Amino acid sequence: MIEATITQDEKEVLKYVRQFAQKEVKPLAREIDRTKSVPQKIIDRMNELGLFSSYIPREYGGAGLSFSFLVRVIEELSMACPSTALVLDGALTLFADPLIMFGSDDLKKRYLTKVAAGAVGGLALTEANAGSDAAAIKTSAVRKGNGYVINGSKMFISNGRIAKFFVVDTVTDPSKGHRGITTFVVDADSPGFRVSRDIEKLGIRGSSTVELEFQDVFVPDENVVGEVNRGFRVVMETLDSGRIGIAAQALGIAQAALDEAVDYVRQRKQFGQSIGDFQGIQFMLADMSTKLDAARLLTYKAAEMWDRHENAVKISSQAKLFASDAAMSITTDCLQLFGGYGYTTDLDAERHMRDAKITQIYEGTNQIQRVIIARDLLRQ
Repeated sequence: MIEATITQDEKEVLKYVRQFAQKEVKPLAREIDRTKSVPQKIIDRMNELGLFSSYIPREYGGAGLSFSFLVRVIEELSMACPSTALVLDGALTLFADPLIMFGSDDLKKRYLTKVAAGAVGGLALTEANAGSDAAAIKTSAVRKGNGYVINGSKMFISNGRIAKFFVVDTVTDPSKGHRGITTFVVDADSPGFRVSRDIEKLGIRGSSTVELEFQDVFVPDENVVGEVNRGFRVVMETLDSGRIGIAAQALGIAQAALDEAVDYVRQRKQFGQSIGDFQGIQFMLADMSTKLDAARLLTYKAAEMWDRHENAVKISSQAKLFASDAAMSITTDCLQLFGGYGYTTDLDAERHMRDAKITQIYEGTNQIQRVIIARDLLRQ
């Protein structure tokens, strides 16, 4: 397998992550999909293994490991169960990263230390009428005393039931369009904050996805992430990081599907021989493997650029676009190789295909990724 550029110490830790994913998470994946919940014992084990603290800077209780390492962890967990991977991914790329990039020292001390200790966070950006167009959000934050009062709702929020706090994007100056957006950290136990409903999904069914409501939720000034009316930059750079995380999820899902398909075609016999002996089957496997390796190279390069604090706008979109499209193609073809058995819930092929689909949609649809890539090219 293609290796990311990580340190020797990170490689040693990754061995334990792989063992955990395959021995403890993978056996529960089908049950997680059925019950629509990641068991707390699995989240606790991720904390015991230091996964929540891995990416958090040392000065805030973390291990200060690289983003490239986190990408590998997300990939390994996604091979076993992408719903489980999303718990960690949401806590680190969607909640912790905006605080690492833009948060005050006080905000980092109050919240990053909690994430390092195993608390789950989330990002509340999307609304019913503001998905791809993030600047169209309507949730408002109105100045009151030494803080702001938030009203509105958010849709399709990952980690909704299990997160202790959220990065929330609001409109503080409607007259300024995207230049009037401010980002806050909101505690899930704040008065007026509630989960209004759970959302049923096709795939990653174990991930808690909800609609949130804010009714006169007071947030103090010190919970502003970055600066007032400068939140759109926080949103955009958070999504750059998040898209690389989604690419890693796609890699893991696709790798799991391909591994299972290869094992199956080796032992499945038709017309007196293994179906893996037929050239048509071999060509399918060759194409799937090539797509996956190409997606992995692109994703790892994006992660390395993020580690070096280089401009990763275009490559994060390219990685997310290519890896998710590859995952959808690979999982669909893998199901085909299983024939009628692949269409049943007796095997994991159908679950891999269901799980892969969302990677083409969240953190910006792949149509939006193409817009971002093209704009960057034309801007150059």
